[in-house]
Amino acid sequence: MKIKDSFLLSLNSILHRRLRAWLTLLGIIIGVAAVVSIISIGNGTQASVNARLSGFGADIITMTAGGSRAGSIAGSPPGGFDMPGFGGDGGGFSRTRTTTTASSTKTAVLTSSDVSIIKSNSDVVAVNQIVSGREKVTFGSQEITASIQGVNPLTWTSTNNVTFLSGRNLGTSDSRAAVIGYNLANTSFKQPITLGRKIDINGTSFTVVGTLAKSGTGFGGGGSDSTIYINYSYAWDILDVNRNQYSSILIKVKNSSNAIADVNALTAALLLSRRVTAGKQDFTLTSTEAIQAQVASVTSTLTLFLGAIAAVSLLVGAVGIANSMFTSVLEKTREIGIMKALGAKNNEVLTLFVIESGLFGLIGGILGVLVAFAITEVLNFMGISLGIGPGGGGSDMIITADLVVFAIVLSTVIGIVSGLMPARSASKLKPVDALKYE
Repeated sequence: MKIKDSFLLSLNSILHRRLRAWLTLLGIIIGVAAVVSIISIGNGTQASVNARLSGFGADIITMTAGGSRAGSIAGSPPGGFDMPGFGGDGGGFSRTRTTTTASSTKTAVLTSSDVSIIKSNSDVVAVNQIVSGREKVTFGSQEITASIQGVNPLTWTSTNNVTFLSGRNLGTSDSRAAVIGYNLANTSFKQPITLGRKIDINGTSFTVVGTLAKSGTGFGGGGSDSTIYINYSYAWDILDVNRNQYSSILIKVKNSSNAIADVNALTAALLLSRRVTAGKQDFTLTSTEAIQAQVASVTSTLTLFLGAIAAVSLLVGAVGIANSMFTSVLEKTREIGIMKALGAKNNEVLTLFVIESGLFGLIGGILGVLVAFAITEVLNFMGISLGIGPGGGGSDMIITADLVVFAIVLSTVIGIVSGLMPARSASKLKPVDALKYE
């Protein structure tokens, strides 16, 4: 018997028991759809986070006050991913952080001395001192609370991914000038804020000299779109930050591939300058590369865990295929006897039933992938996701070609393995006993 004949006989057998075939396929379809959907969510989440971090710049290192929490990885920020441009205030920590040791408690701050040490490193090409916080902002008769970020006009655009929609950048002599994000200019107030208009920040008047294009950055959905930028030299006058102290410091290095090495070198120099030991470190240096690696690790682990749970339904589908094949063997016992009486060999009978079970897995896998595509399209269309996509609105579920091939091959293998025992049982039947079977 040729393989082609075995394939046609197996396909004909499936088509002639439609209800039982569909019930058998159902377990595989659900399992494949669940696994593919969960993995696609993980792919979408990781792609969204990587795109956000890539926009921030792989060659950027962030310095914040306060030591890393115990158990965090090297180069990760204290208390999570609170980086400038990635949170509600759009710019690091607005207040100083307290570091507690066994013997004493002290307030950790960032100062001009830290900036000098950082600039002495030959790999550093730009340093942006940031003074940030939240204050009341008044325009016309309307008052809101907004994020304020004092930046270094000379290095701001070098260390931050900003695009001007209109107007100009801040200048070193701008004492009462401000650049505002897209949301503040267009949606935060009843009337849009145009160039040359004045806004009041905590009782001080500022003239708008520039507006930024919509960026959508920020895990909290804000980022630069909801931030007001002013000269850091004058931010101390209106924010709750002591003069000559900074909320965070952005450091641009020459080569992003050496960012982690630069973090280690800067850490050693700052420990010596601040006269603290590694065990009592009162500052944290964060590289985008380290965050990206940590996010990828966490996302992969979570996706693997959820995928393993979803794979249980594949096991149920495998049991369904095995049960269906055992039933098929019983129904075809006389046919097997006739085939063997006409000269069919054991391996030919075995091949016939293995192909049939493999077809269950193959068809179930293809239908399961199609169902997963339908699920992702519906969820993406409805905007249902993890809420960390562009602008905080969500991240699309991504089904890759590799994932499709993997799912179909896996379901086919599961089908073949599930049918091996029934197929072996069929191949071992003796012609005389099979022909006598009622």
